[in-house]
Amino acid sequence: RDRSLLEPAMAQIRAYLDTRPELIEIDDTAALPSIEWRVAVDRERAAIFGADVSSAGLAVQLVTNGVKVGEYRPDDADEPVDIRVRYPSDARGITAIEELRLSTEQGMVPLSNFITLTPAPGVDAFKRINGVPVERIRADVAEGVMADAMVKEIDTWLKQQTFDQALNIRFRGANEEQADSMAFVSAAFLLALGLMFILLVTQFNNFYQSTLILAAVVMSTAGVLLGLLVLGNPFSALLTGVGVLALAGIVVNNNIILIDTFNHVRRAQPELDVNEVIVRATAQRLRPVLLTTVTTVSGLLPLASGLSVDLVGRNIIPNGDMAMFWGPLSQAIVSGLSVATVLTLVATPAMLALPARLRGAAQRVRALVTRVARPRRPRSAAGRPDPAAQYLQSRAQGSPGPTHTGL
Repeated sequence: RDRSLLEPAMAQIRAYLDTRPELIEIDDTAALPSIEWRVAVDRERAAIFGADVSSAGLAVQLVTNGVKVGEYRPDDADEPVDIRVRYPSDARGITAIEELRLSTEQGMVPLSNFITLTPAPGVDAFKRINGVPVERIRADVAEGVMADAMVKEIDTWLKQQTFDQALNIRFRGANEEQADSMAFVSAAFLLALGLMFILLVTQFNNFYQSTLILAAVVMSTAGVLLGLLVLGNPFSALLTGVGVLALAGIVVNNNIILIDTFNHVRRAQPELDVNEVIVRATAQRLRPVLLTTVTTVSGLLPLASGLSVDLVGRNIIPNGDMAMFWGPLSQAIVSGLSVATVLTLVATPAMLALPARLRGAAQRVRALVTRVARPRRPRSAAGRPDPAAQYLQSRAQGSPGPTHTGL
């Protein structure tokens, strides 16, 4: 809350920003050097001439901001406009105050008889947020420069400086709006996943298959990030985030029809092996999944490539306004859906076979453990049971040995 710490820190930051050619239109809210004139009224002398402080103040307003005499609100305005009266511009100013005359009971009295003008350093308006003094530095980036990259560079430089611990330096503007948008998209994505999981569990009555579908949605975002990496485009918190949400709906639909077909074939033909069921279900749903992917990607590919197609005017506009605005959304869907289709046709069938494989492995391990734990019967060199060894073993265990009948 110490305002004296703000100006040195702001001057240091401003000096650094001025050295960066990527930043333009740099401005700050630092107070500029100025002079203000203070009017002091000698009340005793004013009383001698029959004047008072209020009448002197009205006279001074006539040569400054004017005296408010009323208000007027136009038809197209929400707030009223002040109506003020003051002298013409050529009759206003500091020197005009000394020439003013005030009407009193003793006649017209010059204001200079009982007022004194004193120059003093100007005081700027103090800016506070929740009672904390604040100062702002504003800047814009040059054409072709990413604002996120500049924010990261400036933040790295700030961490290397030794500012007072009482100072709190934060990024506002576009960076704050992007953070808010990212928080909104993240919350919406998590909420969508939660609602999808509830509906899927209700539909399939199987936690594993429902989790498998949501895992495919999460893994499809890797395709979105891969596409952004290949194209060298930044992650738009709003449009790319909305594209991820739209992609989730398509991926869920493809995995639902595949898993539902798997369950249907398994119920209709229970004698088939799990691998055979998976092959048949994937073969039946290969065409719908590919058609969904091909039609969606083909429809969004021109927009993702930066081409605006005007069907009415039969014109193609490269890098048009429509393509520039909706490009991040369409790129997210195209790249994400391309990768998600491969995951649907390869990873999802493999994960469907995983429970059967695990059960088979568990049964083999259980059988091996049972066979190792079972005691083996002693045998002679000829492969027959050895009666003497069996008798000694039974006597050691406290049970009578085997009986033999001689010929």
